[in-house]
Amino acid sequence: MSRVMVADRLKQYFLLTRLDRPIGVFLLLWPALWALWIAGDGRPDPFVVLVFVVGTVVMRSAGCVINDFADRKIDPHVSRTEHRPLAAGRVTSKEALGLFVALCLVAFLLVLQLNRLTILLSVPAVILAASYPFAKRFTHFPQAHLGAAFGWAIPMAFAALTDSVPALAWLLFALTLLWAMIYDTFYAMCDRPDDLKIGVKSTAVLFGAYDRMITGGMQLVMLAGLLWVGQRAGLGVYYWLGLAAGACYMLYQQWLIREREPQACFRAFLNNSWFGGMVFAGILLDYLR
Repeated sequence: MSRVMVADRLKQYFLLTRLDRPIGVFLLLWPALWALWIAGDGRPDPFVVLVFVVGTVVMRSAGCVINDFADRKIDPHVSRTEHRPLAAGRVTSKEALGLFVALCLVAFLLVLQLNRLTILLSVPAVILAASYPFAKRFTHFPQAHLGAAFGWAIPMAFAALTDSVPALAWLLFALTLLWAMIYDTFYAMCDRPDDLKIGVKSTAVLFGAYDRMITGGMQLVMLAGLLWVGQRAGLGVYYWLGLAAGACYMLYQQWLIREREPQACFRAFLNNSWFGGMVFAGILLDYLR
């Protein structure tokens, strides 16, 4: 194989893993960082943090690959996804599956550096990541499945640092699941016309005209839950300021989706990275004070 061909394959794999669009990495990483700093009482083991950061990138990439494999017959009919490598035929199904397995092996080698409980918890993490793309065939709540996959880093983080998974970890996990339902509903609103035509299920399809009201209600519940997390974790004023900034971003997201215009809904989805960052900034600053 020539150097040009190798370079092209690497480019297609890069696009398939969506490393050119890191929003998914941040949405997966922020909850992991919340958990690491709370579980580590503001001083998490740097090596554990490094493992989780690298693992986040690897598992998000694996999730993108298996998602596109599952949707390889749907994506060509959706305007936003028709040019993805698998949908456009630039990568074969066999290549995609091989890349998915390779990425999962890398993630497993990373988790082997941690304790036994974390290794055991990594098994459902892989199952959730691999099964999520198929959920939209059977339920209107694939967003909840995504939330479970993205939030599973939280019990793993607590396990890695404390060798236990306390109730606070599960509360944070539940809130992360709810957060994923919020931002992924915004994302699904971009594709709702196409999804209705081809029969793909999502919360955006299920909520219909009540999408703004329901996502707004979920945002209020999430903010209230994060206030409770802060109280239980003994966090103070900087954390509350971080939540206040996050609440402003949530208001902005509701303003963006007011007309349900696809590009604006996509911007609302992207804006959630800022929300996650504000919450983490509040946690970080509060432990530094």
